Amino acid sequence: MKNYFDIKDRIAVITGGSSGLGVQIAKAFASQGAKLALFARREEKLKAVAEEIKDEFGVEVMYAVTDVTDYDNVEESVQKVMDKFGRIDILVNSAGVGHMKPALEQTVEEWNKHLAIDLSGVYYASRAVGKIMVEQKYGKIINLGSIHSRVSIAGGGVSVYTSSKGGVMNLTKDLAVEWAPYNITVNAIGPAYFASEMTQEVIDSPEFAPVIQAYCPMGRVGAPGELDGIAIYLASDASSFCTGQLICIDGGWTAI
Repeated sequence: MKNYFDIKDRIAVITGGSSGLGVQIAKAFASQGAKLALFARREEKLKAVAEEIKDEFGVEVMYAVTDVTDYDNVEESVQKVMDKFGRIDILVNSAGVGHMKPALEQTVEEWNKHLAIDLSGVYYASRAVGKIMVEQKYGKIINLGSIHSRVSIAGGGVSVYTSSKGGVMNLTKDLAVEWAPYNITVNAIGPAYFASEMTQEVIDSPEFAPVIQAYCPMGRVGAPGELDGIAIYLASDASSFCTGQLICIDGGWTAI
C-alpha cells in the first residue's frame, strides 16, 4: 500500500529550529526519516538540538546560524543547504516571538521588532526558498500562524501579535496562489497555546487557567506531539491539493 504521508529523505528547512514548536516539528519530521536543516540565531542551542536529533533518530541534520530579519543572511543559509543537499523540499517558518502589552503601552520599537520577526521573517525565508522550489517545480511551505491569526482575546494586549499572525495567514494565501502553478503548496498551522520557551511564562501565570477554561472547549493547552500529524500531512504528498489554508489545532478555541 502506498504511504501518502511518506517524507523519508525529504529535505526540510525549519526556521526557529532551536526551541519550541520548531524543535517539536523537527523531531516529527526526523521520526519519519526526513533530513533537516535547522535555522536559528543561537548557535549553542542549534548545535545541541541537531546532535540530539541525530542521536535519537539517526537522520542527517545540519544547522545554520540565521537571523530571519536579515534577508541576506537568510539567503546565505539557504545556499548552505543547497550546497549540502542539492534541493529543498519542505520549509517550515517557525521562528517567532510572543508579545503581550496593551497597544498604548508598547513602544514603536517593540512593534517594529515583532513584525520584523513574526511577519517579515516568514516572507524572507519563503522568498529565498521559494526561488528554489519554483525552479524545482515542487515544494511544501508550512507557516506557523496562530489562533490569533483569526481571533483576539479579551484583555490580552496582543495587537502586534494578532497583526503579525493575521499577516502570516494572508501571506500564506497569496503565496499559495502565486506558486500553485509550480506544484508548490503553502499552508499555515494555527496552534492555540502550547507549552514552549516562548509561552511558558504566560501558561504558568495564575491568570491563565480561567482564560483556558473560558476560551478552549477542551479546557487545556496543547500537548507535545499534537502538532505532529498536521505538520507531516502538510509536508507530505497527502496534502497535494490543499493550499492557502490556515488549519487551527486549538481544542475548539476558534469554533466559539
